[in-house]
Amino acid sequence: MRRSSTPVAACAVAATVLAAFFGEAPPAQGTTVARLYAIGSDVAVPQGTVLLRAAPYSNRVLARVGPRTRFGSRTQLAVVDESDGWLEVISEQLDNDIHGFVRRGLVALSHDPYSLEVDRSARQLTVWRMGLRLRRMEVAVGAISTPTPRGRFAITDKLRNFFPDYYGCCVLALSGRQSQPTPGWVGGNRLAIHAGSGIGSAISNGCVRAATSGMRYLMRLLPVGTQVVVHD
Repeated sequence: MRRSSTPVAACAVAATVLAAFFGEAPPAQGTTVARLYAIGSDVAVPQGTVLLRAAPYSNRVLARVGPRTRFGSRTQLAVVDESDGWLEVISEQLDNDIHGFVRRGLVALSHDPYSLEVDRSARQLTVWRMGLRLRRMEVAVGAISTPTPRGRFAITDKLRNFFPDYYGCCVLALSGRQSQPTPGWVGGNRLAIHAGSGIGSAISNGCVRAATSGMRYLMRLLPVGTQVVVHD
């Protein structure tokens, strides 16, 4: 991208039932993938510029994160875990599978009930909300030579009319990067979910493509910070 389904496990269903009974979701701390689909996750909004560290109490700084992303959206960091006053977060400034740690007191927390599952083998995207599968849609994924990376990412920006000749009506920019870009491609290495052709095929440079109608649905529904799990 240019710079500028499987039923949830029994424990996840139980978490959903408890959430409905008590009227709200339990805290999304220690979110395994099953728990993520069941209850969503927390989203951290920095109150000014914050430092992402390599571990709690570490002096090693991985990134300095400001209030806006590279595309101008308000920065919202997806929370993977929380321990002893520290949040483990996903950031666009870090490599795939590398998480940073920020003090809980430096951010405002909100809860996001949604999550996305991308199955590369089935070429399907599933929208989860609190353990319920809202929608499943066929998508295109990366070609064999430029596969869509597996891992856990987050939506960082929602872009409309962003180089529409390449990305169609709309784009959900992701925190991840393509580690095997197409030779000669000058569009950068950021991953995204965007509108496009070849639905049902392994054909892209690594991004996930959905039909225009599906993309418009995702753009309306999902907030920035929603987590995306890509697996086989």
